[in-house]
Amino acid sequence: MPEIRPFRALRFEPDVVGDLAAVVSPPYDVISPALQRELVARHPKNVVRLDLPPDELGDGPDERYRRAARTFAAWRSDGSFRKDPRPSLYVYEQTYRVPGTTMERTQRGFFGRLRLETFGPGSGVLPHERTLSGPKEDRYRLLRATGANFSPVIGIYADASGSSARRLADIAGGSPAIDLVDDDAVRHRLWVVPVDGSPDGPVATLTAAAGAAPITIADGHHRYETALRYRDERRASRSGEEDPAFDYILMLFLETTAEPLTVLPTHRVIRGLGEDGSSSLWANLGELFSVRRVEAAAELEAAFGPAGLAAGGAGRFGLWTRVGGAIIEARRAAFEPWLPRGGEALRRLDVTLLQVALDRLCGIDPAATAAGGRVAYTKSPTEALAWVDAAEDGADAAFLLEPTPVAEIAAVAAAGDVMPQKSTYFYPKPVTGLVINPHEW
Repeated sequence: MPEIRPFRALRFEPDVVGDLAAVVSPPYDVISPALQRELVARHPKNVVRLDLPPDELGDGPDERYRRAARTFAAWRSDGSFRKDPRPSLYVYEQTYRVPGTTMERTQRGFFGRLRLETFGPGSGVLPHERTLSGPKEDRYRLLRATGANFSPVIGIYADASGSSARRLADIAGGSPAIDLVDDDAVRHRLWVVPVDGSPDGPVATLTAAAGAAPITIADGHHRYETALRYRDERRASRSGEEDPAFDYILMLFLETTAEPLTVLPTHRVIRGLGEDGSSSLWANLGELFSVRRVEAAAELEAAFGPAGLAAGGAGRFGLWTRVGGAIIEARRAAFEPWLPRGGEALRRLDVTLLQVALDRLCGIDPAATAAGGRVAYTKSPTEALAWVDAAEDGADAAFLLEPTPVAEIAAVAAAGDVMPQKSTYFYPKPVTGLVINPHEW
C-alpha cells in the first residue's frame, strides 16, 4: 500500500517577498513562453525562475538548471524561504468556477510526501498515461541540479466512508496560513497541520485514508518517472543510507467521492486532410458513427462548451469542417475489430474510440498522433472551430470531446493500462510555490 509521510516544507516568507500571489505560478507544463516572460517580470522572486528557469543569452548546456540551483540556494539563504519547524501535512482548498459555466466548486486535498514505487503488479502507485522522453529529461536535469520538488504530482484516492472529506472540511473551517487568488480567479487556501502524535489526529487519519488502497496518478507522470530515475541513481551512489528523502516525492492527494473533480477534455484539430480527405471523412463517417448534421458552429459550442459539467463516456463527439458540422455518436459494435488490446475500461474510453476513428477515417495512426504534426490540441472548443474556419496551419477538421470520467481514469490505471496522449486535463491546477519539498529531513 502507498506510504504517505508529513514533511517540513519550504514556504515563501511574506515578510520578505511580499504578496504571495506575485511569487507563485501555474505548473511548468501549462506555461507558455509569453506567460513565462510575464511571470519573470511580475516579481524578481517568482517561483517560475526555479521550476521553469528561462534561458539567458550565452547560456551553455544545462546552465539554466544550474542557475535555478544557485537561485534556490540564494533564496534560502536570504530568508525568502523558511522551513517549517515540524513535519506537517498541508491541507489545500481551491474554489473555482467550472470553465464555460456559472457553477462554482470547491476541491480539497492535502500535500504530503509519497514514497516512490516502481510501476508494476502489486505497486501502490498506478499510472494512467504514457510519457515522453523530452519532458522527462528536462525534469530530471532540474531535479538533479536543485534536489527539490517545486510542483506536485497529483494523486487521487477514494474514501467512501467520507472520513477524510469531513476531516478536510473541519480543518478548512479554521484560519488559513495562505489565502490568494490567481490569474484565473481561482482561490487557493492552505492550512499547516503539524504531526501531533495522536493515532486519531488529522495527520494519522488523512494518511491512513489516502494510503488504504493504491494511489492513481492523475497528473504529473513525467515528474514521477523522473523521480524514480533520480532515486535509483542516488541509491547507487549512496548505498546504505536509511530512508533517504529522495525516496519520496511531493504529491497533492485528492479524494474523489465527496466532491466532483473537474476533468476537462482536450479537443483535436486535424491538419492536412485537404479537400479530398475532408470529403472522404464525411463519406465514411457513417461506418462508425450515427450522424446528426449541424450547420452552425454555435450549436457545437453550446453542446460541448460547458464540458466540465458533462458526464462523458458516452462516445459522443462534435465534428466541424468548413462545409459544416455534426454531432456524432459512436456505434460501438462497429469499433470492435479495431480497438486496441487492453482491458474493457481502456477499450470503452471516448479517446480510444476517437483514436480508432482518426486512424480509419483520416489515416492518422496512434504513432502519428503521439508525434504531433497532423493533430493539434486545445482546451477551447471556440478556438478549435476558429482554427478550422481560418484554415490555420492547415487545420481542416475539429473533433470536440466530452471529459473522461474520473472513475474511468482509475479503472484504466487499476487494469494496468495507459490512455492515449491528451486524455485528461484536471482543473484547476495546483499553483506552484505554495509548498516546496526539499530532499532533506
